[in-house]
Amino acid sequence: MLEKKSIDYEKAVLVGVITQTQDETKVNEYLDELEFLTYTAGGEVKKRFVQRIDVPNPKTYIGSGKMEEVEHYVKENEIGSVIFDDELTPAQQNNIEKILRCKILDRTGLILDIFAQRAQTSYARTQVELAQYEYLLPRLTGLWTHLERQRGGIGMRGPGETEIETDRRIVRDRIALLKKKLVKIDRQMETQRGNRGALVRVALVGYTNVGKSTLMNVISKSEVFAENKLFATLDTTVRKVVIGNLPFLLSDTVGFIRKLPTQLVESFKSTLDEVREADLLLHVVDISHPNFEEHIASVNQILGEIGCAEKKTIMVFNKIDQYHPETIEEDDLVTERTSAHFTLEEWKNTWFNKIGDRALFISALNKENLEEFRKRVYDEVRDIHVTRFPYNNFLYPEHLDEL
Repeated sequence: MLEKKSIDYEKAVLVGVITQTQDETKVNEYLDELEFLTYTAGGEVKKRFVQRIDVPNPKTYIGSGKMEEVEHYVKENEIGSVIFDDELTPAQQNNIEKILRCKILDRTGLILDIFAQRAQTSYARTQVELAQYEYLLPRLTGLWTHLERQRGGIGMRGPGETEIETDRRIVRDRIALLKKKLVKIDRQMETQRGNRGALVRVALVGYTNVGKSTLMNVISKSEVFAENKLFATLDTTVRKVVIGNLPFLLSDTVGFIRKLPTQLVESFKSTLDEVREADLLLHVVDISHPNFEEHIASVNQILGEIGCAEKKTIMVFNKIDQYHPETIEEDDLVTERTSAHFTLEEWKNTWFNKIGDRALFISALNKENLEEFRKRVYDEVRDIHVTRFPYNNFLYPEHLDEL
């Protein structure tokens, strides 16, 4: 019997800083997410290094003492990549590479690498390639000799694998070419959206890995790729869905994340156009995640940046089957009760109460409360349709027992 081949993960360490604007709790949250990003990219985190510093060192991000500690650990344990939680300046990255003599990545570079792995269509690959080149352009000096990009591994996918002689002029020409290509594709996408007719458009939005694709599969009975990794899907998937007798278009969009690279926001403009042109947003939230409120704030911030903050939105709190509040023993008089101890009912009575019927609690995986979800979406889509076509002889059943 053949043995199952194990995945060969690349060894990595993470580096973060505690500053005046970022306390220890926040740093640990960001590093937890960075570790998940590293795992998604194919890496295994062996150690975390955190330094308390007023502001990051402009030359090496962390102080010389902490850098020596990292250098010693990298050499002793044959670490392949050192990943920093914040975006490094080109000078910082160059200086750190000279000291550590291994691959140096920041959060932006890591996310771009994951996107390079996940891009399936020509459109997504073009978007990612453009974002990578724009990120690499100011970092070309000395990059190739230090990183030997032909080795492969985390951060080595995408542009630069075979053209080590790439210089700034060639990169700028490539960026200009990719931008022209995207403009052409954008026009095609706009035409496709225009050809969809007058159907109401609904878009799934939310933080990455909250279950949007799983929910899409359940509602539309389609097979959209879903996996418990960050950015499992990049390409926007649009499906025609019928609830009761009412058809509408449902879009599954790329997930958002804290500190989302500006290069990706710009490159994925057309993907975000699906959100801009939607009549209704379904903001999916992983309520089992301890920082789901921050995820909501991050998504709302990006929605505001693309002009969608005022769109009609239903909050869909997913993964209720995985929500397990922390417990406090009856005789524990020391532990302070926080939101981490809230039951679902208590959450519903907090600020969720202000949302009213715009908050739904479901489990897409276990199909819990999906009837209520379908009914709510049906009502919203019907209202939009009736407003848009007041003289349409559409028949709406009063009771949706068949949903």
